[in-house]
Amino acid sequence: MKFTRSIAAWALCIISCWGFIGCAKVKVTEARCAGSSSERSVCHHPSVHIAPGMKWKPTFWWGNLDDPIPPEWYRPGDPRREKKWYYRNPLHNFDFYVMGIADREFVRVGRFPKDVFNPFCGWNWGLCKQGRMRLPFISFHSGGFKFYCGWRERGNFGFKLSL
Repeated sequence: MKFTRSIAAWALCIISCWGFIGCAKVKVTEARCAGSSSERSVCHHPSVHIAPGMKWKPTFWWGNLDDPIPPEWYRPGDPRREKKWYYRNPLHNFDFYVMGIADREFVRVGRFPKDVFNPFCGWNWGLCKQGRMRLPFISFHSGGFKFYCGWRERGNFGFKLSL
């Protein structure tokens, strides 16, 4: 019970902090991205730009702007595949564009900045840098156990725990 409350408090804190800091218009310059071409950093160039006003509309949160129609590999022949695709990740826009920074340029530094998990098992960490904002990420996997929490390689926020 206390664990659930602490997660809810932590999520509320992140949302309120993001609303304060995340809406600042800060651009990562091309020169800064060009200077971050090491193994420990990668520059993210967004393919989608979202108007700031859209992020405040809860109707935008529910949906998948990147892939509104399911790809061919997803449940071919299933008559309800579009509905199942929607239920697969109904808060895609919220994770990527409201909580996340997938629509902005940023530099991600870390142990394996292009990956969610360490390719050799164990810990991975990362940090998305956008202007003065720093968004952390940590993950661990070993055998069938996988865990991550924070802003992933594409700037989207998420957490996962699977045993």
